[in-house]
Amino acid sequence: MIVESGGREMTAEFVGGRLCLDFANTVHAFGVEESGDDLPDVSAWIAWTRRVGAIAASEARQLESSASKQAHAADAALACAKSVRAAVYGMFSSIAAGRAARADDLATLNASVAETMAHARVTPKGDGFVWAWEDSGGRLDALLWPIVRSAADLLASPDLARVRECAGETCSWLFVDTSKNQSRRWCDMKVCGNRSKVARFHRRRKRAN
Repeated sequence: MIVESGGREMTAEFVGGRLCLDFANTVHAFGVEESGDDLPDVSAWIAWTRRVGAIAASEARQLESSASKQAHAADAALACAKSVRAAVYGMFSSIAAGRAARADDLATLNASVAETMAHARVTPKGDGFVWAWEDSGGRLDALLWPIVRSAADLLASPDLARVRECAGETCSWLFVDTSKNQSRRWCDMKVCGNRSKVARFHRRRKRAN
C-alpha cells in the first residue's frame, strides 16, 4: 500500500515544496530546447518516485518487475505521466505569473483526478487515520496517484497564492514561497541565485570597462 508521504528535506532536486511541483521540475526548463528530462524512461520515473518518498522500496521493486514484463503498458503509463506533468507545469506557471490556468490543462488534471481518487483509501494509523492508496498490484499508473492528489490539493489550498516560478534566465522550476515576506525569487539560491549574482557582476564589470 502506498501511503501519503510527509514533508521532505529541501535539496537541489526537491525545491518545490509540494510533490506535484517537484514532479513538474523533472523537466529542467519547459520550453527550452535540450533542457533535459529527469524521467527519460519508466525505470527513472520509478527511481525518482522512490527517492522523493512517495513509494516504498518493495513497491518500487514490484513496479520495476511489471515494467520489464509489460513494455507497451510501461511506455503508455510514462506518456500519460508526461502529459499530466505538462498540464501541472502549465497550470502552476500561469498562476505564478498572475494568469488564469488554461482550460485544457485543468481538464487533463481533472481526468486524472477522477481516475486517481477511485484508488484512494482512508486507513488507520496510530490513534487516527491517514490518506493512503490501495495496493497497486504492480500498476504503473499508481506512480501518478500521489502526484495528481498533490496537484489537486495545492490548487484548492491557500498556498496557491505562494506558488512562484524561478527568476533564473534559463530556469522554469516552480516552488511554494514559504518565506516570511514572500520575497523568494530562486528555486535554489545556491544554484540559480548565485548564477544570477555572477551574471550581474560580469555585466557591471563589462559596463565599467
